[in-house]
Amino acid sequence: VGKGARRLHVSAAFNAKAKVAMSRFEPGTSISYEKLHENIDIVRKRLNRPLTLSEKIVYGHLDDPMGQDIARGRTYLRLRPDRVAMQDATAQMAMLQFISSGLPKVAVPSTIHCDHLIEAQIGGVEDLKRAKEVNQEVYNFLATAGAKYGVGFWKPGSGIIHQIILENYAYPGVLLIGTDSHTPNGGGLGSICIGVGGADAVDVMAGIPWELKCPNVIGVKLTGSLSGWTSPKDVILKVAGILTVKGGTGAIVEYHGPGVDSISCTGMATICNMGAEIGATTSVFPYNHRMKTYLNKTGRADIAALADKHKDDLVPDKGCKYDQVIEINLSELKPHINGPFTPDLAHPVSEIGAVAEKNGWPLEVKVGLIGSCTNSSYEDMGRAASLAKQALDKGLKCKAAFTVTPGSEQIRATIERDGFSKILRDVGGVVLANACGPCIGQWDRKDVKKGEKNTIVTSYNRNFTSRNDANPATHAFVTSPEIVTALAIAGTLKFDPETDYLTAANGEKFKLEPPNGDELPARDFDPGQDTYQHPPAESGSVMVDVSPTSTRLQLLEPFDKWNGKDLEDLQVLIKVKGKCTTDHISAAGPWLKFRGHLDNISNNMLIGAINIENDAVNKIKNRLTGEYGGVPDVARHYKANGLSWVVVGDDNYGEGSSREHAALEPRHLGGRVILVKSFARIHGTLSGYMWSHQERGEGIGVWRGMWVGSMRGKAFETNLKKQGMLPLTFADPTDYDKIRPDDKISITGLATFAPGKPLKGVVKHGDGSQDIITLNHTFNENQVEWFHAGSALNRMKELQ
Repeated sequence: VGKGARRLHVSAAFNAKAKVAMSRFEPGTSISYEKLHENIDIVRKRLNRPLTLSEKIVYGHLDDPMGQDIARGRTYLRLRPDRVAMQDATAQMAMLQFISSGLPKVAVPSTIHCDHLIEAQIGGVEDLKRAKEVNQEVYNFLATAGAKYGVGFWKPGSGIIHQIILENYAYPGVLLIGTDSHTPNGGGLGSICIGVGGADAVDVMAGIPWELKCPNVIGVKLTGSLSGWTSPKDVILKVAGILTVKGGTGAIVEYHGPGVDSISCTGMATICNMGAEIGATTSVFPYNHRMKTYLNKTGRADIAALADKHKDDLVPDKGCKYDQVIEINLSELKPHINGPFTPDLAHPVSEIGAVAEKNGWPLEVKVGLIGSCTNSSYEDMGRAASLAKQALDKGLKCKAAFTVTPGSEQIRATIERDGFSKILRDVGGVVLANACGPCIGQWDRKDVKKGEKNTIVTSYNRNFTSRNDANPATHAFVTSPEIVTALAIAGTLKFDPETDYLTAANGEKFKLEPPNGDELPARDFDPGQDTYQHPPAESGSVMVDVSPTSTRLQLLEPFDKWNGKDLEDLQVLIKVKGKCTTDHISAAGPWLKFRGHLDNISNNMLIGAINIENDAVNKIKNRLTGEYGGVPDVARHYKANGLSWVVVGDDNYGEGSSREHAALEPRHLGGRVILVKSFARIHGTLSGYMWSHQERGEGIGVWRGMWVGSMRGKAFETNLKKQGMLPLTFADPTDYDKIRPDDKISITGLATFAPGKPLKGVVKHGDGSQDIITLNHTFNENQVEWFHAGSALNRMKELQ
């Protein structure tokens, strides 16, 4: 008995000692590799086959590993993510929804990151100061809401959400969801990190299982090793060229093979980050010594030691099968540059000059931009600085304008200390704020006029039309920071740094030596300024400040419950002709500032949709007054007069980002039904690219790209369901042609509304005739309850 008691004591002591916090900011949390292993073991035995790493982490977080139906690409998984991260533009509505839930605290560790609302104009210090003044109300709301509900708050100037996650919160085996499409960046640290909409984030923060369509797994086998001018960015640029912007749809991209060890941890993050551009659910690398080194250097040696003990669960099983396999020999991979207007138009750098000349793309590089969440690591900045130093030593500066965006305050402080920032400034660079900046279009560009044809090169992840500077004539190319720096020095696309010469100030011809830079700083990182706000232990006295007169923030009112009756005589608000993306439904750009005010942002509802009645945008007939007006104005008039309405749409309705405002706004303005030929069902945020007019390769001037896809594993259709709307499809798509712009439609059969059971539509025409049509839906049992309750949030309250 004594020996048994001693063994029990030793075991308890070991377990207590083995507990490791999820982050240094959350000492009360702990990483549970034991639970992950237990779930993996259950699923492996059930499936009776080896598992990929993606499967291990995803299935390891199943709510019910014993009973969950698991079939890649078919079934929906109910998962328990470990944590949530939100950027400031999407956090506003997410926190407003969480407040509406009535819950006192978040159920999982969660953070808010202020990075999207800082516009690049002059330089880091000045731009940050102005952003704090302009956005003071929003920042105050997010800070107090975070304090009230237990959410960590990273102040403006902290850095970009994905870099902060990599430095502090990602770790091998974690399942993290974030309200930004480039959340997969964390896959560079062996994490499954997935971009979601705000409503999904609220589910997880409320402790509700999160639903994800069981992803397929694409394997990318890497052999050889990176060297010379080739960088980690070239791996994903090459993969994008192979898979295209839709090739990763519904899948996790899993990198493996002996070549993985030649890539730094931050380089792996770069590859995973841009995986969003191929439509992938996320991307991931297996745990290795490069990740261990990064964890140690970022103050997380305890996590690295724990991961070492559980490494078998953090790498793929031998013999596991992928749905598709791509092989890339890193020793043969050449530097790439992709674009313009799409991130999958891949060119070797050695060929881009000739291709640009052939297609009439501007050869002169107007601006080179390095940094962003994709490429702002210490290694990236060091390699760029090594090239800038060579130019300076020869008396040269950049011929193009040159900007530098540090990914975080820690990176900014460290590259400042180690002299990289000075070198980059000396060569002509402007160091911007630690924020998204030009990468997301937060760039007050002055050097060209709107409509002026020009070329920019960036180390960012996206380059679709007008993305960076709101100029549709800007030809944007994405590449590595090293190639951006070289092209900014040369000032032209017609420059291959591997073979071409530059002319020094004294007339001497010289070639740039391949870039070099340390993976991590020899003297450890300089953390810089402390920009993190811990949520207080006691938050009862914290007041969340939302002024009733605010134009930027508005507390949400619950939507009405279903009244138990069929929806009678819904007025057709607009019959949409052709493509209708989330940008058509809820435009971005200048509307970004209203993301936290539902009523104000609803003034952009469907203002970009084409009215089939007159081929006009934002011009529809008010059937109550007989006058024409804007779509939001007519919708408001109907609502004020107690007239509910329906939108009729074409194929792939709701393409684009999972902009939940595109679902909230119709509900807010009195809509009840969205009736279409089909809804967009693409898995990825802004992650597919639909082409019109002419196919690629016939001249960029006629390309018109629209991003398609909704958040990982979720469709725009699901967002509508969450707001209590009825998204329905014509059982016979030709019934679309039966609908007239002045019709009224009744939806019948709601008393027995159930999964798999179609509803009926009674279409009442102005001449007194009727058509009865069959309407399909994809509601499951939980989603039917959302409809009955009026919204998913209302249902959440009912269950409390």
